[in-house]
Amino acid sequence: MRADAEFDIVVHGATGFTGRLVAEHLQNRYGSNGAVKWAMSGRSADKLNAVAAEIGGSVPMIVADAADPASLEAMVTRTKAVITTVGPYQLYGEPLLAACAAAGTDYLDLSGEPSWMAAMIPKYDAAAKASGARILFSCGFDSIPFELGVFYTQSLAQKHLGHPVSHISGRVRDMRGGLSGGTAASGRATMAAIQKDPSLMAVMFNPFALTPGFTGPEQPRGDKPKFDALLGQNVGPFMMAAINTKNVHRSNALQGHAYGADFTYDEMAIVADGAQTEFPALTGDNVPKPGEGPSKEERETGFYDLVFVGVDSAGKQVRGAVYGDKDPGYASTSKLIAETAICLVQERGDVAGGVWVPGAALGQSLVDRLQAHAGLSFTDETA
Repeated sequence: MRADAEFDIVVHGATGFTGRLVAEHLQNRYGSNGAVKWAMSGRSADKLNAVAAEIGGSVPMIVADAADPASLEAMVTRTKAVITTVGPYQLYGEPLLAACAAAGTDYLDLSGEPSWMAAMIPKYDAAAKASGARILFSCGFDSIPFELGVFYTQSLAQKHLGHPVSHISGRVRDMRGGLSGGTAASGRATMAAIQKDPSLMAVMFNPFALTPGFTGPEQPRGDKPKFDALLGQNVGPFMMAAINTKNVHRSNALQGHAYGADFTYDEMAIVADGAQTEFPALTGDNVPKPGEGPSKEERETGFYDLVFVGVDSAGKQVRGAVYGDKDPGYASTSKLIAETAICLVQERGDVAGGVWVPGAALGQSLVDRLQAHAGLSFTDETA
């Protein structure tokens, strides 16, 4: 982290759909009190001015473009951390990541693109450790509520059982939310990359794709509907499990395998009345274009309800729940990444440089901050 920087945070991509929501959250909560020094960045000064007018604030602006590495290098020297919402990251993310890793500037993104992350970890981890840059992937709905849900449930295991549990089942009990054009574009880019290089499919199916040098035990499959005996309910595949499970295992590895080297995790959605809660498809005529997304009403009335059931080798259980008070992909995600960045630069200067996931880097500090400022609640449901 660059301790002497002009800004705490720069929101890069502030003119995009999710970037505007991040800027709006920072302006509404911190814009006038000086507690967070932040700026907006994007390719167009005119569009940045329009966002500033829309959110009702006088916000410093920086013009920077992934196609102009010098502009990115100049931007990252001015801030402690960069939040980037400019995806698909496999198309646009690496130049900014490289600039941050070289400069010692913290980097946070919303990546749910496993093959890109798997390529970036070995490429930039050493540089980030050397410069002190903390690189945090997946700081939105994928995968903070799931990674922290497992972290919280393991803390319950320590409290109730005195030891970590060797297995946790993550379950989506209910969810309501929309899809933005950026998410659809990332999904299409991933599918196109796999068609071009079929070997990437192995990364998608490998739960340890983000733990280079470590492969744990065979994991439960979550790709077919089944009856969940722990919950007494039917469950089905959850589309985000492919990224969330990888981040959970990376989190465990980065914490020195605090959950055990033999830890297993699976993630599915509860099926209610024959149908499960799910996001819309990534392809088709009704998919939003980049810059589009759910309406304000849809974002405000959205929510998610997750439960995590931990079981130890003797069959004893603990249960933790995570609830988010807004649409998961956008209204909640924008708060998650903003507050994670603030936690990183203002509360956890002790975290070393390197490529992280948020929960492993910030732990209980992040749980507390998200409960206080981002509409999340963590609840002990252990019987």
